[in-house]
Parts: sequence; C-alpha cells; structure tokens
Amino acid sequence: MSRPTGRVLTLLDLLQSGGVRTVAELAERLGVDGRTVRRYVDQLIDLDIPVETVRGRYGGYRLGSGYRLPPLMFSDDEALAVLLGLLAGRRAGLTTAAETASETAAAKIRRVLPAHVARTLDTVLDSLSLTEGPGGPPRPDAEILLTVADAVRHHRPLSIRYTDREGRRGERLLHAYGIVAHAGRWYVTGTDPGIGEDRTFRLDRVTGARPLPGSFEVPAGLDPADRLLAGFATAAYRHEVTLRVHGTPEHVRSRLPASVARVEETGEGRDRAGGRWLRVELRAQRLDWLPPLLAALDRPFVVERPDELRHEVTAFAERFARRARGDDGTDDGE
Repeated sequence: MSRPTGRVLTLLDLLQSGGVRTVAELAERLGVDGRTVRRYVDQLIDLDIPVETVRGRYGGYRLGSGYRLPPLMFSDDEALAVLLGLLAGRRAGLTTAAETASETAAAKIRRVLPAHVARTLDTVLDSLSLTEGPGGPPRPDAEILLTVADAVRHHRPLSIRYTDREGRRGERLLHAYGIVAHAGRWYVTGTDPGIGEDRTFRLDRVTGARPLPGSFEVPAGLDPADRLLAGFATAAYRHEVTLRVHGTPEHVRSRLPASVARVEETGEGRDRAGGRWLRVELRAQRLDWLPPLLAALDRPFVVERPDELRHEVTAFAERFARRARGDDGTDDGE
C-alpha cells in the first residue's frame, strides 16, 4: 500500500500485533519519516481508535482499550483461524445462547475475504466433518455466563435459579470455583455454603444468577475440571462396579477415561511391561456395554462386583465363542 490511507491501515495492523512500537520502527516499516508517523497516529485517534503514547527511553505507541472495538486487520492465516474457530465452537456447543453473534461475526469476515482465501476456506469446509451438529446441546445464556464468570474471578457468592433434570425449579446458593466446558456442555462447579457439599450445575439450566455480598476462599490446588470429571465418575447410578484389571493406567484410561471411572493402583505385582493390578471403580445405569469394552481392553481382569456383571461377561463370552464356531443359529447367506 503506497497511498497514505493504505499506510494508516498498515500502521493500525502493526499496532494490533501488540506491544509498544517505537517511532523509528514504525517509520522504517512504513517507509516514511517520524513526523509522518505522528501524523498517521493523529488520524487514527481522529477515528476514535485508542492509540496511546508511551513516554521514556523505550517509548513509542501502542493500542489501548477504547469504548468500542476498532477495525481489525487480519492476515490470511488469521482470518482462516478465526472462521474455523467460530465454526468449531458453534458445532461443539461452546457458544452461548446468542448463537447469532458468532454467525454474524463469521459472515462479516467472509464478506471481505480475498477470493483466494475464500476458496481455501471452502476447500477446508468441504473436507471437514464434525461430530456435533449445530442442533446439539443447549447453550447457556450469555449474560448468565458472564455473571457466573465474574463471580468465579472475584470469589463472590452467587444465588442462582436452577431447573434440575426432573424439572424442579429452585434457588441455590453457590461458591463457584470454575466454569468447565465438557462434551459440548457448560458447567459451573463449586460448593453449597449452606451444607458444605460440592455442587455442579449445568449452565444451560440456570435461568438467573446474581452476585451476593461477601467473598470466599477457594481451596488450594483445586482443579474445577478434575472435580467435574470425578463427579461424573461417582454419580449415582443403578450399578456400582468394581474391577481389578492387570495393565498400565494409560491403557485402561484409553477405554475408561476419568469421566467414566476411577482407576487406582492396588500395590500388587508389576510386570516388565509396566503392567500391574489396578482397581477400577465406576457406576453404570446398564451393564451390557461393559463386556465388549473389557474384551477390547484385552487384559486379564476380575469382576469383584456386581454378580450381574459376571453373568453378563459369561453370556457375552459364550455368544462370542458360538459365533467363532459358526453355530450361532444364523445362515451363511444366499
């Protein structure tokens, strides 16, 4: 860009990359003198773009915060990254209820893309498959999400209106420790100060949130994501399952992640490959999915409880053996 307007836009692009830019550096990048750089800065300020002057030996100019978002300059790669991020976030359920905001933002960027960048984007989208469609899990309300996030950051107690899985509505008190996005849903984890018990709430089921006076201390070393996954693994279900599996924790976790099961070492013998007996505890509403999973682990295991799982494993093994022999009662086909 050789015209003054083009150089002003280039100056804005340089400032948006972050940090303080000296007059000498900007003059060299723009191919002008220092006086012209100052004139271009004044033009940006006249457009209400918040350019700040930094005094001192290493001073110069930087972009400050203003009352509105200034025009953004993206490289080709940055524009693609933003568009793909908006798309992936929307498909994965990591957007708020104001879903149109991400759609209009993407549309604005696409409208001004150079033709070759638009073709590149279309090529990526044509070859891309995402497992979660746009009609996936419900999204949380944006205002509620921001209110909860502010309470998390400043350790303020919250009062939330919540609708549980049974449709019951009520007011809950919460010391919110963190917000976790998991499997397309948003959750807030914390403690109910009235009873001193851990609580996890789905944010899309929160219909109102307001901060309360006071503050609280967050337990040292707490990880909201670990707490959420541990809560899933120990949630109340019909069956409590305990297994002993001989293998490495990594191998067991490949089939039974932390959101499904707790895996602990038993202290029993270790083999040369690093395998040892591990205690696996999980809860399940149904048991029929466990025998195929245990078969896929392909490691020695012992079912400690419940007896129903032993019967399920035995029946699965018998069905598998019959099919291997070809006497499972099906025809070979015509």
